[in-house]
Amino acid sequence: MGPAGKIVVVEDDARLADLVRRFLTREGFEVSVESRGDAAVAHILRVAPDLVVLDIMLPGQDGLTICRRLRPDYRGPVLMLTARGDELDEIDGLDSGADDYMAKPVRPQLLLARIRTLLRRTRMHREGGQRIAVAALVMDGAHRAAEYAGREIELTGAEFDLLWFLAERPGQVVHRNTLYLALRGIEYDGVDRSIDLRISKIRKKLRDDPKQPRIIKSVRGIGYILTGEAP
Repeated sequence: MGPAGKIVVVEDDARLADLVRRFLTREGFEVSVESRGDAAVAHILRVAPDLVVLDIMLPGQDGLTICRRLRPDYRGPVLMLTARGDELDEIDGLDSGADDYMAKPVRPQLLLARIRTLLRRTRMHREGGQRIAVAALVMDGAHRAAEYAGREIELTGAEFDLLWFLAERPGQVVHRNTLYLALRGIEYDGVDRSIDLRISKIRKKLRDDPKQPRIIKSVRGIGYILTGEAP
């Protein structure tokens, strides 16, 4: 395995796939490419990469379906590529279990920053073996598992990372820009709604009332706070 880790790129644009492969290889990654969607799941599970770069529009099977099929057996991060930067594509990607998304055309240095951010957080949790307990919330970093009031909470990788980040800072207001820099490697642009979307989904899974949340509260114009209130 390359020192930086293994990556599978699922992309049917041969020129783009080769550009990404050569760039990431120069950065120390071991990279393999799959061009067909209907062969992607088998390829990924066979290689067992540290991260997957996955296009949405693919021959044979689309990236959203691939991501949903992967999730029962693959726990690593998935970075979804969207053709238009369409918000619906981004929301669908997060719904399917993707950890982050990036609009084409791909900028290599930005892609690298996103990949490193995802890998850093995943490895930190797994290698650190930490557990965090905030009132009824218990999170296991090694297994990337969470439970609330004794009930297992099924979180995507992106949702786990966000909740973990808040759980490390219970009772503190965490600014949106801090969340974007830590979780996506970019600054908050005032428009992107990916963090808000993830918060909404986490609240639903925690059974936190979205109109009057007690567990994760919004601080208007600033960010969020994990309160640590009992259920």
